[in-house]
Amino acid sequence: MSVNVPIELGYEFEVRAPCDEVFALLADVPRSVSHFPKVDRLTDLGDGVYKWEMQKVGTAQVHLQTVYASKYASDKAKGTVTWTPVKGVGNALVGGSWQVADRQGKSTKCVLKIQGKVDVPLPALMKPVVGPVVEGEFEKLVEKYIDNLIATFGGEVG
Repeated sequence: MSVNVPIELGYEFEVRAPCDEVFALLADVPRSVSHFPKVDRLTDLGDGVYKWEMQKVGTAQVHLQTVYASKYASDKAKGTVTWTPVKGVGNALVGGSWQVADRQGKSTKCVLKIQGKVDVPLPALMKPVVGPVVEGEFEKLVEKYIDNLIATFGGEVG
């Protein structure tokens, strides 16, 4: 038995760094992921596919580790980095996109969208309790990731 928790997040912000610099970092999956908190291991499976293994959370008796793989593609002309879930790897399916746009050479607008599903090995009756906890944790990690990127890119435009 498991609880399937859907995740859907969207963020928009503007940073001081040039668009080329922002795109280069986001398109370089290992460099981008190095800004994401609580990643235990990132494995390059080849052909643009990366397997994420997050740190275990919980106690020694009861813990959860989110593991998934996504296939990444980038298009500099469009300013996009996209990732699609790879089925059959781990306990989650995660996809999303970055869209970056130059703002008159002064800053870069960044739009992040993430959607996914995490399977938590608990009875279905736990969904009302577990769902919000998993969603909240995922949201906190993504917000810390964004904060880390903003710091790397010289701060957010007011």
